[in-house]
Amino acid sequence: MATAHSSPPAVPTAPPTAPVLGLRERKKIQTRRAIRGAAYRLFERQGYDATPVDQIAEAADVSTSTVFRYFPTKEDIVLTDEYDAVMEAAIRSRPADEHPVESIRHGVTGAVRQLVERDIAELRQRTRLVHEVPALRGRTAEGMAESARVLCAVLAGRTGRPAGDLELRVVVAAVLAAMQEATMHWVEQGQTDDLPSLIDRALRVLARGLTL
Repeated sequence: MATAHSSPPAVPTAPPTAPVLGLRERKKIQTRRAIRGAAYRLFERQGYDATPVDQIAEAADVSTSTVFRYFPTKEDIVLTDEYDAVMEAAIRSRPADEHPVESIRHGVTGAVRQLVERDIAELRQRTRLVHEVPALRGRTAEGMAESARVLCAVLAGRTGRPAGDLELRVVVAAVLAAMQEATMHWVEQGQTDDLPSLIDRALRVLARGLTL
C-alpha cells in the first residue's frame, strides 16, 4: 500500500445535505430505535442469551412479528446499524485529490466520532456483546461484507478502478480488519480509551505501509 502524500491536506468539501425524510420513514426509524433500545436494556439486565424476542417486543410495545419485520433474527438487532451510510458520506466528503487511504482514515474516524458522540453507551454495549457472544461474533463477517461493498464502491469512484479490482479489495479488507482489531482492543482494555483515536492509530499502520 502506498504511503500517504506529505503535502498539506486540502480543505474538505461540505458533505451533501441529508434528504428530508417523510413521516413514514421517520416512524420506521423510531420503531427500529425503540426495538433496539428495549433489547439493549434487557440484554444489560438479564443477558443476551436469556432474552427472547417476544420479551423484546413487549418491552418495545410492538408485536413479535414487527420485531422480525425490522430485524430478521435476534442477532440482527445488535449487528444492524446505520454506520455504513455515515461512513460512506464521510469519505465522499473528503477532497477529491486526497490520497485514498487518507480519505478512508479521516472519513472512518470522523464517522466513528459521530457514533461516539451520538450514543457512547449503546456503542459500548454493542461492542461488548459482539466480543462476548459467539453467535454475534459468527455473524460479524456478514456485516463486514456489506461494509466492504460500500467501501469498494466509494474507492472505485475516487480512483477510477472497478469495484471488483483485486488491489482495491485488499485495501478495503485491510481497513475493515484494522477497524475490527482496534474495536476489540478497545473492549478488552475496558473501553476507557478514545475509540476514534485507536481506529485512527490502526489505520495509520496501513497508511505507512504495514511497517513496525
